[in-house]
Amino acid sequence: MKKATATENAKTRYTDEELDEFKQIILEKLDKARNDLQLLTDAYTTGNEHDTNDTSPTFKVLEEGYQVFSKEENSKFAARQEKFIKSLENALIRIENKTYGICRVTGKLIPKDRLRSVPHATLSIEAKRMQAAPSLVQRQAADLLDHEE
Repeated sequence: MKKATATENAKTRYTDEELDEFKQIILEKLDKARNDLQLLTDAYTTGNEHDTNDTSPTFKVLEEGYQVFSKEENSKFAARQEKFIKSLENALIRIENKTYGICRVTGKLIPKDRLRSVPHATLSIEAKRMQAAPSLVQRQAADLLDHEE
């Protein structure tokens, strides 16, 4: 991963050209995410044309149980996909507002490489580590207490 240059560190926002690049990345991901959501939604809302009407009752119960489980899993995946789509749409709003790529904790620019990989990111790696640090300290303290008992 490339280190941020001094110029990038001094910048307070990305240029319009850079924002256009990110917008294209997000639009492509958004299109794919919406297509994936449609597939998932179709999978748990459409009936199964290969049903078990002509099979034994035992198999029918097992098959229906699997279908319910499968629909529940697809529903969970669809909910997760909807959340991802909303995150991408929010990123587009930040691009329009020219606040895209600014870490909401540190106020610094999130590196371009991170945004290319995770275009809906609102936190820099530094901020993510700061968030993880307290929980790590809490886990370590809990482990120490467990060992003392």
